[in-house]
Amino acid sequence: MSSRILISLILLSSFSNCNETPPPKSPPNVILILVDDMGYSDLGAYGGEVATPNIDRLALGGVRFTNAYNTSKCFPSRAALLTGLYSQQTGYHESFRQPMRNAITLGELFQSSGYTTLWSGKHHSTENPMDRGFNHYSGLLDGAANHFNPGIKREGEGQPAQKGLRNSPVSYRNWVIEGEVYNPYTPKSEDFYTTDVFTNYALDWMDQIKPEKPFFLYLSYTAPHDPLMAWPKDIEKYKDHYKEGYEAIRNKRFKKQKQLGVLPKNAVLSKAEHADWESLSAAEKVKESRTMAVYAAMIDRLDQNIGRLLEKLKQQGKLNNTLILFTSDNGGSSEVVEIPGGTGEIGAATNWKSLGKNWANVSNTPYREYKNWSHEGGIKTPLIAYWPKKIKNKGFVSHKPVHFIDFLPTLVALSGADYPKNYNGDTIFPSPGKSFLPQLLGDSTDKRGKPIFWQWRHGKAVRDGSWKLVAHKEVWELYNLETDPVEEINLIDKEKEKAAQLKSLYEDWAAQFKITKR
Repeated sequence: MSSRILISLILLSSFSNCNETPPPKSPPNVILILVDDMGYSDLGAYGGEVATPNIDRLALGGVRFTNAYNTSKCFPSRAALLTGLYSQQTGYHESFRQPMRNAITLGELFQSSGYTTLWSGKHHSTENPMDRGFNHYSGLLDGAANHFNPGIKREGEGQPAQKGLRNSPVSYRNWVIEGEVYNPYTPKSEDFYTTDVFTNYALDWMDQIKPEKPFFLYLSYTAPHDPLMAWPKDIEKYKDHYKEGYEAIRNKRFKKQKQLGVLPKNAVLSKAEHADWESLSAAEKVKESRTMAVYAAMIDRLDQNIGRLLEKLKQQGKLNNTLILFTSDNGGSSEVVEIPGGTGEIGAATNWKSLGKNWANVSNTPYREYKNWSHEGGIKTPLIAYWPKKIKNKGFVSHKPVHFIDFLPTLVALSGADYPKNYNGDTIFPSPGKSFLPQLLGDSTDKRGKPIFWQWRHGKAVRDGSWKLVAHKEVWELYNLETDPVEEINLIDKEKEKAAQLKSLYEDWAAQFKITKR
Protein backbone atom coordinates (compact mmCIF):
# COMPACT_ATOMS: atom_id res chain seq x y z
CA MET A 1 0.00 0.00 0.00
CA SER A 2 1.39 3.42 -0.98
CA SER A 3 1.86 6.11 1.67
CA ARG A 4 -0.63 8.34 -0.20
CA ILE A 5 -3.36 5.70 0.07
CA LEU A 6 -2.46 5.12 3.71
CA ILE A 7 -2.85 8.81 4.59
CA SER A 8 -6.19 8.98 2.75
CA LEU A 9 -7.51 6.01 4.67
CA ILE A 10 -6.36 7.53 7.96
CA LEU A 11 -8.20 10.80 7.28
CA LEU A 12 -11.38 9.18 5.94
CA SER A 13 -11.88 6.42 8.45
CA SER A 14 -10.20 7.53 11.62
CA PHE A 15 -13.20 9.01 13.36
CA SER A 16 -14.51 5.57 14.11
CA ASN A 17 -12.07 5.79 17.01
CA CYS A 18 -14.34 8.36 18.63
CA ASN A 19 -16.92 5.77 19.53
CA GLU A 20 -14.66 2.89 20.49
CA THR A 21 -15.53 3.37 24.19
CA PRO A 22 -19.22 3.48 25.21
CA PRO A 23 -20.23 6.76 26.90
CA PRO A 24 -20.78 6.62 30.66
CA LYS A 25 -24.35 6.28 31.92
CA SER A 26 -23.99 9.40 34.05
CA PRO A 27 -22.46 12.10 31.79
CA PRO A 28 -19.56 13.78 33.55
CA ASN A 29 -18.89 17.48 33.67
CA VAL A 30 -15.81 18.35 31.62
CA ILE A 31 -13.34 21.16 32.29
CA LEU A 32 -10.59 21.80 29.76
CA ILE A 33 -7.88 24.11 31.14
CA LEU A 34 -5.42 25.58 28.66
CA VAL A 35 -2.51 27.81 29.64
CA ASP A 36 -0.44 29.92 27.28
CA ASP A 37 3.28 29.62 26.41
CA MET A 38 4.13 27.44 29.42
CA GLY A 39 7.02 25.02 28.95
CA TYR A 40 7.23 21.32 29.66
CA SER A 41 9.01 21.51 33.02
CA ASP A 42 7.37 24.52 34.71
CA LEU A 43 4.92 22.53 36.89
CA GLY A 44 5.96 20.75 40.05
CA ALA A 45 4.52 17.51 38.64
CA TYR A 46 6.86 17.84 35.63
CA GLY A 47 10.02 18.78 37.50
CA GLY A 48 9.62 22.49 38.20
CA GLU A 49 10.33 24.40 41.40
CA VAL A 50 7.29 26.72 41.06
CA ALA A 51 4.68 26.08 43.75
CA THR A 52 1.79 24.35 41.93
CA PRO A 53 0.15 22.23 44.67
CA ASN A 54 -3.33 22.24 43.10
CA ILE A 55 -2.17 21.18 39.64
CA ASP A 56 0.15 18.62 41.23
CA ARG A 57 -2.88 17.30 43.13
CA LEU A 58 -4.58 16.67 39.79
CA ALA A 59 -1.50 14.81 38.55
CA LEU A 60 -1.17 12.64 41.65
CA GLY A 61 -4.88 11.80 41.59
CA GLY A 62 -5.11 11.26 37.85
CA VAL A 63 -3.05 10.44 34.78
CA ARG A 64 0.03 12.36 33.69
CA PHE A 65 1.11 12.13 30.03
CA THR A 66 4.79 12.50 29.08
CA ASN A 67 4.33 12.42 25.30
CA ALA A 68 1.50 14.87 24.73
CA TYR A 69 1.82 17.19 21.75
CA ASN A 70 0.55 20.58 20.62
CA THR A 71 1.18 22.29 17.26
CA SER A 72 4.01 24.63 18.43
CA LYS A 73 1.92 27.79 17.95
CA CYS A 74 -0.99 29.43 19.78
CA PHE A 75 -3.90 29.64 17.37
CA PRO A 76 -3.25 26.42 15.40
CA SER A 77 -3.14 24.55 18.73
CA ARG A 78 -6.40 26.12 19.84
CA ALA A 79 -8.09 25.26 16.55
CA ALA A 80 -6.90 21.64 16.78
CA LEU A 81 -8.07 21.40 20.39
CA LEU A 82 -11.55 22.73 19.58
CA THR A 83 -12.16 20.78 16.37
CA GLY A 84 -10.19 17.51 16.48
CA LEU A 85 -8.66 18.49 13.12
CA TYR A 86 -5.21 19.52 12.07
CA SER A 87 -5.12 23.30 11.70
CA GLN A 88 -4.34 22.72 8.03
CA GLN A 89 -7.83 21.20 7.66
CA THR A 90 -9.58 24.21 9.19
CA GLY A 91 -7.45 26.87 7.47
CA TYR A 92 -5.79 27.90 10.74
CA HIS A 93 -2.26 26.92 9.74
CA GLU A 94 -1.65 30.35 8.18
CA SER A 95 -3.99 32.82 9.89
CA PHE A 96 -6.71 33.04 12.51
CA ARG A 97 -8.61 35.82 10.73
CA GLN A 98 -11.34 33.65 9.26
CA PRO A 99 -13.90 31.13 10.53
CA MET A 100 -12.78 27.57 11.27
CA ARG A 101 -14.04 25.73 8.19
CA ASN A 102 -15.10 22.10 7.71
CA ALA A 103 -15.28 21.70 11.46
CA ILE A 104 -17.61 21.33 14.40
CA THR A 105 -16.40 22.64 17.74
CA LEU A 106 -16.38 21.02 21.16
CA GLY A 107 -18.98 23.59 22.20
CA GLU A 108 -21.34 22.60 19.39
CA LEU A 109 -20.90 18.89 20.12
CA PHE A 110 -21.43 19.20 23.87
CA GLN A 111 -24.37 21.52 23.35
CA SER A 112 -25.98 18.92 21.07
CA SER A 113 -25.67 16.39 23.94
CA GLY A 114 -27.55 18.58 26.41
CA TYR A 115 -24.57 20.21 28.10
CA THR A 116 -24.36 23.82 29.21
CA THR A 117 -21.25 25.15 27.47
CA LEU A 118 -18.99 27.80 28.96
CA TRP A 119 -15.83 29.46 27.67
CA SER A 120 -13.74 31.89 29.66
CA GLY A 121 -10.45 33.41 28.53
CA LYS A 122 -8.45 33.62 25.35
CA HIS A 123 -9.72 32.65 21.92
CA HIS A 124 -7.14 33.99 19.38
CA SER A 125 -9.64 34.20 16.56
CA THR A 126 -12.09 36.59 14.96
CA GLU A 127 -15.06 34.27 15.57
CA ASN A 128 -17.38 34.86 18.50
CA PRO A 129 -17.50 31.61 20.53
CA MET A 130 -21.21 32.18 21.21
CA ASP A 131 -21.70 31.63 17.47
CA ARG A 132 -19.85 28.30 17.73
CA GLY A 133 -21.77 26.43 20.38
CA PHE A 134 -21.05 28.21 23.65
CA ASN A 135 -23.86 29.46 25.90
CA HIS A 136 -21.49 31.89 27.61
CA TYR A 137 -18.23 33.52 26.55
CA SER A 138 -16.18 36.28 28.14
CA GLY A 139 -12.50 36.95 27.63
CA LEU A 140 -9.83 38.03 25.18
CA LEU A 141 -10.65 37.53 21.51
CA ASP A 142 -7.08 38.31 20.39
CA GLY A 143 -3.67 36.81 21.15
CA ALA A 144 -2.11 38.74 24.06
CA ALA A 145 -2.94 41.75 26.21
CA ASN A 146 -1.90 43.63 29.32
CA HIS A 147 -2.80 41.43 32.29
CA PHE A 148 -3.66 44.33 34.63
CA ASN A 149 -5.35 46.72 32.20
CA PRO A 150 -5.97 45.81 28.55
CA GLY A 151 -7.46 49.26 27.93
CA ILE A 152 -6.93 52.97 28.53
CA LYS A 153 -4.91 54.50 31.35
CA ARG A 154 -6.96 54.98 34.50
CA GLU A 155 -6.67 57.92 36.85
CA GLY A 156 -3.69 57.69 39.16
CA GLU A 157 -1.97 54.94 37.14
CA GLY A 158 0.96 54.85 34.77
CA GLN A 159 0.42 54.17 31.07
CA PRO A 160 -0.35 50.45 30.67
CA ALA A 161 1.97 48.75 28.18
CA GLN A 162 0.00 47.64 25.10
CA LYS A 163 0.80 45.50 22.09
CA GLY A 164 -0.76 46.88 18.93
CA LEU A 165 -2.36 44.84 16.19
CA ARG A 166 -0.20 44.22 13.13
CA ASN A 167 -0.70 46.77 10.34
CA SER A 168 -3.26 48.64 12.42
CA PRO A 169 -3.16 51.94 14.28
CA VAL A 170 -5.37 50.40 16.98
CA SER A 171 -3.26 49.66 20.04
CA TYR A 172 -5.86 47.72 21.97
CA ARG A 173 -7.10 44.15 21.82
CA ASN A 174 -10.68 42.97 21.49
CA TRP A 175 -12.23 42.03 24.83
CA VAL A 176 -15.57 40.24 24.95
CA ILE A 177 -18.16 40.04 27.75
CA GLU A 178 -21.06 37.67 27.07
CA GLY A 179 -20.54 38.00 23.36
CA GLU A 180 -20.31 41.81 23.25
CA VAL A 181 -17.01 43.15 21.90
CA TYR A 182 -15.16 46.02 23.60
CA ASN A 183 -12.19 47.85 22.12
CA PRO A 184 -10.68 49.24 24.19
CA TYR A 185 -11.76 47.45 27.34
CA THR A 186 -10.78 49.35 30.47
CA PRO A 187 -11.70 47.50 33.66
CA LYS A 188 -13.19 49.59 36.45
CA SER A 189 -11.62 47.56 39.25
CA GLU A 190 -7.99 48.07 40.27
CA ASP A 191 -8.00 44.41 41.31
CA PHE A 192 -8.33 43.32 37.68
CA TYR A 193 -5.85 40.62 36.64
CA THR A 194 -6.62 38.35 33.71
CA THR A 195 -6.00 35.03 35.47
CA ASP A 196 -8.25 35.98 38.38
CA VAL A 197 -10.93 37.49 36.13
CA PHE A 198 -11.15 34.48 33.79
CA THR A 199 -11.69 32.28 36.83
CA ASN A 200 -14.32 34.70 38.19
CA TYR A 201 -16.32 34.45 34.96
CA ALA A 202 -16.25 30.65 35.17
CA LEU A 203 -17.22 30.44 38.84
CA ASP A 204 -20.12 32.84 38.36
CA TRP A 205 -21.52 30.75 35.51
CA MET A 206 -21.11 27.52 37.46
CA ASP A 207 -23.37 28.98 40.16
CA GLN A 208 -26.09 29.47 37.55
CA ILE A 209 -26.14 25.91 36.18
CA LYS A 210 -29.00 23.64 37.25
CA PRO A 211 -27.65 20.85 39.50
CA GLU A 212 -28.90 18.09 37.20
CA LYS A 213 -27.41 19.68 34.07
CA PRO A 214 -23.90 18.58 32.93
CA PHE A 215 -21.55 21.33 31.79
CA PHE A 216 -18.48 21.76 29.61
CA LEU A 217 -16.11 24.55 30.66
CA TYR A 218 -13.23 25.66 28.49
CA LEU A 219 -10.99 27.79 30.71
CA SER A 220 -8.34 29.33 28.48
CA TYR A 221 -5.84 31.45 30.41
CA THR A 222 -3.43 33.94 28.83
CA ALA A 223 -0.74 33.39 31.48
CA PRO A 224 2.18 32.93 31.48
CA HIS A 225 2.31 34.44 27.95
CA ASP A 226 3.97 37.84 27.82
CA PRO A 227 3.70 40.52 29.00
CA LEU A 228 5.26 39.13 32.18
CA MET A 229 3.06 40.74 34.83
CA ALA A 230 2.13 39.48 38.28
CA TRP A 231 0.92 40.62 41.67
CA PRO A 232 3.79 41.89 43.87
CA LYS A 233 2.95 39.43 46.66
CA ASP A 234 3.33 36.53 44.22
CA ILE A 235 6.61 37.86 42.83
CA GLU A 236 7.97 38.23 46.35
CA LYS A 237 7.83 34.44 46.82
CA TYR A 238 10.39 33.95 44.04
CA LYS A 239 12.65 36.98 44.41
CA ASP A 240 15.67 34.85 45.41
CA HIS A 241 14.83 31.63 43.55
CA TYR A 242 16.65 32.27 40.31
CA LYS A 243 19.90 33.92 41.33
CA GLU A 244 21.70 30.62 40.66
CA GLY A 245 21.16 31.07 36.94
CA TYR A 246 20.00 29.05 33.97
CA GLU A 247 22.18 25.94 34.20
CA ALA A 248 21.64 25.34 37.92
CA ILE A 249 17.83 25.52 37.62
CA ARG A 250 17.79 23.42 34.47
CA ASN A 251 19.89 20.69 36.08
CA LYS A 252 17.67 20.63 39.19
CA ARG A 253 14.57 20.26 37.04
CA PHE A 254 16.14 17.46 35.05
CA LYS A 255 17.09 15.55 38.19
CA LYS A 256 13.58 15.91 39.59
CA GLN A 257 11.99 14.78 36.30
CA LYS A 258 13.83 11.46 36.54
CA GLN A 259 12.83 11.08 40.18
CA LEU A 260 9.16 11.66 39.25
CA GLY A 261 9.23 9.16 36.39
CA VAL A 262 8.52 11.87 33.83
CA LEU A 263 11.83 10.87 32.25
CA PRO A 264 13.50 7.45 32.34
CA LYS A 265 16.43 6.96 34.71
CA ASN A 266 18.88 6.71 31.79
CA ALA A 267 17.68 9.94 30.16
CA VAL A 268 20.21 12.59 29.17
CA LEU A 269 19.82 16.35 29.16
CA SER A 270 19.91 18.04 25.77
CA LYS A 271 22.77 20.40 25.04
CA ALA A 272 22.21 23.78 26.68
CA GLU A 273 20.93 26.56 24.42
CA HIS A 274 21.12 29.26 27.09
CA ALA A 275 23.90 31.76 27.78
CA ASP A 276 26.63 31.27 30.38
CA TRP A 277 25.25 32.84 33.57
CA GLU A 278 28.70 33.89 34.70
CA SER A 279 29.21 35.85 31.50
CA LEU A 280 26.42 38.22 32.53
CA SER A 281 27.08 41.46 34.38
CA ALA A 282 25.73 41.94 37.89
CA ALA A 283 22.95 44.16 36.53
CA GLU A 284 22.03 41.59 33.88
CA LYS A 285 21.83 38.85 36.51
CA VAL A 286 19.45 40.96 38.59
CA LYS A 287 17.26 41.64 35.55
CA GLU A 288 17.24 38.00 34.45
CA SER A 289 16.47 36.59 37.90
CA ARG A 290 13.63 39.12 38.22
CA THR A 291 12.27 38.08 34.82
CA MET A 292 12.04 34.45 35.81
CA ALA A 293 10.63 35.33 39.23
CA VAL A 294 7.71 37.15 37.56
CA TYR A 295 7.16 34.25 35.15
CA ALA A 296 7.08 31.84 38.11
CA ALA A 297 4.66 34.14 39.95
CA MET A 298 2.27 34.01 36.98
CA ILE A 299 2.27 30.20 37.08
CA ASP A 300 1.83 30.28 40.86
CA ARG A 301 -1.24 32.49 40.36
CA LEU A 302 -2.62 30.07 37.79
CA ASP A 303 -2.37 27.31 40.35
CA GLN A 304 -4.11 29.41 43.00
CA ASN A 305 -7.02 29.94 40.64
CA ILE A 306 -7.27 26.28 39.79
CA GLY A 307 -7.49 25.75 43.54
CA ARG A 308 -10.50 28.10 43.55
CA LEU A 309 -12.07 26.04 40.78
CA LEU A 310 -11.54 22.76 42.65
CA GLU A 311 -13.06 24.26 45.80
CA LYS A 312 -16.14 25.35 43.84
CA LEU A 313 -16.58 21.85 42.44
CA LYS A 314 -16.23 20.40 45.93
CA GLN A 315 -18.82 22.81 47.35
CA GLN A 316 -21.26 21.90 44.57
CA GLY A 317 -20.69 18.16 45.06
CA LYS A 318 -19.49 17.85 41.45
CA LEU A 319 -15.79 17.12 41.86
CA ASN A 320 -16.11 13.33 41.78
CA ASN A 321 -17.78 13.19 38.37
CA THR A 322 -15.88 15.97 36.63
CA LEU A 323 -13.15 15.22 34.11
CA ILE A 324 -10.47 17.92 34.29
CA LEU A 325 -7.90 18.16 31.50
CA PHE A 326 -4.94 20.51 31.91
CA THR A 327 -2.42 21.40 29.19
CA SER A 328 -0.43 24.18 27.46
CA ASP A 329 -0.78 25.46 23.88
CA ASN A 330 2.91 25.29 22.90
CA GLY A 331 6.40 25.02 24.33
CA GLY A 332 8.15 27.78 26.22
CA SER A 333 8.62 30.85 24.04
CA SER A 334 11.91 32.42 22.98
CA GLU A 335 10.02 35.25 21.23
CA VAL A 336 10.91 38.73 22.41
CA VAL A 337 8.28 41.43 22.04
CA GLU A 338 9.67 44.94 22.36
CA ILE A 339 7.17 47.62 23.37
CA PRO A 340 8.74 51.11 23.38
CA GLY A 341 8.17 53.50 26.25
CA GLY A 342 7.77 50.97 29.05
CA THR A 343 8.41 52.13 32.59
CA GLY A 344 8.63 50.61 36.05
CA GLU A 345 9.85 47.23 37.25
CA ILE A 346 9.50 43.99 35.36
CA GLY A 347 6.14 42.63 36.40
CA ALA A 348 4.34 46.00 36.49
CA ALA A 349 1.44 46.98 34.21
CA THR A 350 3.60 49.66 32.62
CA ASN A 351 6.37 47.30 31.45
CA TRP A 352 5.93 44.73 28.67
CA LYS A 353 8.62 42.03 29.15
CA SER A 354 9.11 38.67 27.43
CA LEU A 355 10.71 35.56 28.93
CA GLY A 356 13.45 35.29 26.30
CA LYS A 357 15.48 32.40 24.92
CA ASN A 358 17.64 31.66 27.96
CA TRP A 359 14.86 31.02 30.44
CA ALA A 360 12.73 29.39 27.72
CA ASN A 361 15.46 26.77 27.38
CA VAL A 362 15.05 26.12 31.11
CA SER A 363 11.26 26.11 30.79
CA ASN A 364 11.45 23.37 28.13
CA THR A 365 13.81 21.10 30.12
CA PRO A 366 15.03 18.57 28.95
CA TYR A 367 14.12 19.29 25.32
CA ARG A 368 15.55 21.30 22.42
CA GLU A 369 14.19 24.48 20.84
CA TYR A 370 11.06 26.51 21.49
CA LYS A 371 7.61 27.66 20.48
CA ASN A 372 7.35 27.84 16.66
CA TRP A 373 9.70 24.84 16.23
CA SER A 374 8.66 21.24 15.52
CA HIS A 375 11.43 19.85 17.72
CA GLU A 376 10.27 18.49 21.08
CA GLY A 377 10.81 21.77 22.95
CA GLY A 378 8.27 23.45 20.69
CA ILE A 379 5.58 20.77 20.55
CA LYS A 380 5.86 18.75 23.77
CA THR A 381 3.36 19.80 26.41
CA PRO A 382 2.32 18.74 29.92
CA LEU A 383 -1.07 17.00 29.95
CA ILE A 384 -2.91 15.96 33.09
CA ALA A 385 -6.27 14.17 33.29
CA TYR A 386 -8.19 14.04 36.58
CA TRP A 387 -11.51 12.24 37.07
CA PRO A 388 -11.96 10.75 40.56
CA LYS A 389 -15.03 8.69 39.66
CA LYS A 390 -13.42 6.86 36.74
CA ILE A 391 -9.63 7.05 36.93
CA LYS A 392 -8.64 4.21 39.21
CA ASN A 393 -4.89 4.03 38.53
CA LYS A 394 -4.20 7.31 40.32
CA GLY A 395 -0.82 8.88 39.72
CA PHE A 396 -0.26 6.81 36.59
CA VAL A 397 2.33 8.17 34.15
CA SER A 398 1.48 7.38 30.52
CA HIS A 399 4.22 7.47 27.89
CA LYS A 400 1.93 6.90 24.89
CA PRO A 401 1.78 9.71 22.29
CA VAL A 402 -1.26 12.00 22.45
CA HIS A 403 -1.96 15.02 20.21
CA PHE A 404 -4.38 17.95 20.48
CA ILE A 405 -6.43 16.44 17.64
CA ASP A 406 -7.22 13.59 20.07
CA PHE A 407 -9.17 15.72 22.54
CA LEU A 408 -12.35 15.95 20.51
CA PRO A 409 -12.57 12.20 19.74
CA THR A 410 -11.97 11.54 23.44
CA LEU A 411 -14.71 13.90 24.56
CA VAL A 412 -17.13 12.70 21.88
CA ALA A 413 -16.70 9.14 23.17
CA LEU A 414 -17.20 10.39 26.70
CA SER A 415 -20.31 12.52 26.09
CA GLY A 416 -22.10 10.28 23.62
CA ALA A 417 -22.38 13.10 21.08
CA ASP A 418 -22.92 12.25 17.41
CA TYR A 419 -20.17 13.52 15.14
CA PRO A 420 -21.91 14.74 11.96
CA LYS A 421 -20.81 14.64 8.34
CA ASN A 422 -22.52 18.00 7.78
CA TYR A 423 -23.27 20.88 10.16
CA ASN A 424 -24.85 24.29 9.50
CA GLY A 425 -24.40 23.82 5.77
CA ASP A 426 -20.69 22.96 6.11
CA THR A 427 -19.11 19.62 5.21
CA ILE A 428 -17.35 18.33 8.34
CA PHE A 429 -14.05 16.52 7.92
CA PRO A 430 -13.54 13.26 9.81
CA SER A 431 -11.13 13.72 12.69
CA PRO A 432 -7.65 12.19 12.24
CA GLY A 433 -7.41 12.03 16.04
CA LYS A 434 -7.71 9.02 18.31
CA SER A 435 -9.60 8.87 21.59
CA PHE A 436 -7.38 8.47 24.63
CA LEU A 437 -10.38 7.63 26.84
CA PRO A 438 -9.27 3.96 27.05
CA GLN A 439 -6.04 5.10 28.68
CA LEU A 440 -7.96 7.14 31.25
CA LEU A 441 -10.09 4.10 32.07
CA GLY A 442 -7.09 1.85 32.60
CA ASP A 443 -6.40 0.20 29.24
CA SER A 444 -2.59 0.17 29.18
CA THR A 445 -2.52 -1.88 25.96
CA ASP A 446 -4.18 0.82 23.84
CA LYS A 447 -1.89 1.88 20.99
CA ARG A 448 -2.00 4.84 18.63
CA GLY A 449 -1.37 2.89 15.44
CA LYS A 450 -0.98 5.87 13.11
CA PRO A 451 1.42 8.74 12.46
CA ILE A 452 1.15 12.32 13.76
CA PHE A 453 2.06 15.36 11.64
CA TRP A 454 3.20 18.93 12.30
CA GLN A 455 3.68 22.00 10.16
CA TRP A 456 3.99 25.58 11.29
CA ARG A 457 5.96 28.03 9.17
CA HIS A 458 9.55 26.77 8.98
CA GLY A 459 8.96 23.77 11.23
CA LYS A 460 7.58 20.41 10.13
CA ALA A 461 7.64 16.86 11.42
CA VAL A 462 6.08 13.42 11.37
CA ARG A 463 6.14 10.89 14.21
CA ASP A 464 5.35 7.23 13.60
CA GLY A 465 5.84 4.98 16.60
CA SER A 466 9.17 5.86 18.17
CA TRP A 467 10.56 7.42 14.97
CA LYS A 468 10.41 11.14 14.28
CA LEU A 469 11.49 13.02 11.18
CA VAL A 470 11.76 16.77 11.82
CA ALA A 471 12.99 19.82 9.94
CA HIS A 472 13.44 23.53 10.39
CA LYS A 473 13.99 25.43 7.14
CA GLU A 474 14.08 22.23 5.04
CA VAL A 475 16.99 20.50 6.82
CA TRP A 476 15.65 17.08 7.78
CA GLU A 477 16.75 15.25 10.94
CA LEU A 478 15.80 11.74 12.09
CA TYR A 479 15.52 10.56 15.69
CA ASN A 480 14.50 7.42 17.54
CA LEU A 481 12.60 8.93 20.46
CA GLU A 482 12.56 5.67 22.40
CA THR A 483 16.34 5.69 22.79
CA ASP A 484 16.89 9.43 22.25
CA PRO A 485 13.87 11.42 23.54
CA VAL A 486 15.74 14.77 23.55
CA GLU A 487 16.76 14.62 19.85
CA GLU A 488 20.52 14.65 20.29
CA ILE A 489 21.56 11.81 17.94
CA ASN A 490 20.63 12.55 14.33
CA LEU A 491 20.26 9.23 12.44
CA ILE A 492 19.44 10.75 9.04
CA ASP A 493 22.56 9.27 7.40
CA LYS A 494 22.45 5.88 9.16
CA GLU A 495 18.74 5.15 8.69
CA LYS A 496 18.15 6.38 5.14
CA GLU A 497 15.33 3.94 4.39
CA LYS A 498 13.39 4.94 7.51
CA ALA A 499 13.97 8.63 6.75
CA ALA A 500 12.70 8.18 3.19
CA GLN A 501 9.61 6.33 4.43
CA LEU A 502 8.71 9.08 6.92
CA LYS A 503 9.44 11.84 4.41
CA SER A 504 7.05 10.21 1.94
CA LEU A 505 4.35 10.08 4.63
CA TYR A 506 4.87 13.75 5.42
CA GLU A 507 4.89 14.87 1.79
CA ASP A 508 1.65 13.02 1.02
CA TRP A 509 0.01 14.58 4.07
CA ALA A 510 1.29 18.08 3.20
CA ALA A 511 0.18 17.77 -0.43
CA GLN A 512 -3.46 17.53 0.67
CA PHE A 513 -3.29 21.05 2.11
CA LYS A 514 -1.03 22.58 -0.56
CA ILE A 515 1.61 23.37 2.08
CA THR A 516 4.49 25.19 0.41
CA LYS A 517 8.12 25.52 1.45
CA ARG A 518 9.15 28.50 3.57
